[in-house]
Amino acid sequence: MNTVFLTIIGFSVIFIATTLGAALVFCFKNNISDKWNALFLGSSAGIMLAASVWSLLLPSIESAKADYGVLSFLPAAVGFLSGGLFIVLLDRLSPILGGTAQKNGEVSPSINKPIKLFIAITVHNIPEGLAVGFAFGAAAVFKNIEAFYSALGLAVGIAVQNFPEGAAVSLPLKKSRWKNKKAFLFGMASGAVEPVAAVIGYFLAAYLIKAQVWFLAFSAGAMVFVAVEDIIPEAVFGNSRIGTWGAMLGFAVMMALDVALG
Repeated sequence: MNTVFLTIIGFSVIFIATTLGAALVFCFKNNISDKWNALFLGSSAGIMLAASVWSLLLPSIESAKADYGVLSFLPAAVGFLSGGLFIVLLDRLSPILGGTAQKNGEVSPSINKPIKLFIAITVHNIPEGLAVGFAFGAAAVFKNIEAFYSALGLAVGIAVQNFPEGAAVSLPLKKSRWKNKKAFLFGMASGAVEPVAAVIGYFLAAYLIKAQVWFLAFSAGAMVFVAVEDIIPEAVFGNSRIGTWGAMLGFAVMMALDVALG
């Protein structure tokens, strides 16, 4: 298959999956129940955690063995922590991302949780898109068709993860009494940054191939931080068993997919 066609598919599928997930908002005539909301959020968190391990951290460690030897874990560890720090810095630099604002000298909420979740998922979709771009960029550098199929596997894995993420944005917005169309557009918009980041990552990988192992781990760190800080607490609050089982199921599905795709 033509490598350009494979690359286009890889860059497109991550956005399409988010859009399809966001479209689930049209499947519910009434407001989303707390149990369904917990299940969707939990499964999204589980998928994010599994994708961080099998799609990002393990490939980072494996790719670093040639240059770092017994210290092949170093780029993964440093990149992973840097990804989490990146999210923290965004929170500190922007009152909107932090969800707070100054009012009469006091700190008070400025946006509700669904909007913060939209912002958080959108932010972490950037390193996801970069990861896909790096994978295809590396394949282009090595001119290896197997590497292109591997990159496509990564894109498909992230796309599967993006499906519940799109729903995780649009469904809580619907639960907050947003109209279906508006909630859908916000869910779709959360994934629009991915193909753009993928294009950037593609060209960066062509010139910074050695840095790829760091960026993969960076993506994982950002994803795990968002999942643990924003998604999991919301999933288990009030419906801990449902949210927990959703996370377990999402993790198992993503793990199986990543292993199956090799």
